[in-house]
Amino acid sequence: MAEPEERSAQRRLRPAPLIFEPAEATADPEHFFDLESIEDPRELLSRATELTLAFRAATDRATEFQAIAAAQLADPKRFDRLTPADVAERAEWTEDYARKMIEFGRDLIRTNGRPPED
Repeated sequence: MAEPEERSAQRRLRPAPLIFEPAEATADPEHFFDLESIEDPRELLSRATELTLAFRAATDRATEFQAIAAAQLADPKRFDRLTPADVAERAEWTEDYARKMIEFGRDLIRTNGRPPED
């Protein structure tokens, strides 16, 4: 059996799964992943922390996919390639940020040899 510190480290490395909320739950602005119904502050802190880590991991992953898509769209080998300005417009970024994301995407593709898989 894993030691408590070991289990804690494993738990931090693997964020809680994000569960989609039903449409009727999202209609209530006070409802958020059922956190409002948790009365024990220890349990609330634990679940809220799990969600925070899950959202951060999801954000990082989505950003990588954005960068890869930007790099692919701006690839000079494509006959229909987009300029950084075009990529910026599509993604609602500044042109400077689009250039940085294109380069980040190229680095990811170079490092991994291909876009990441889900």
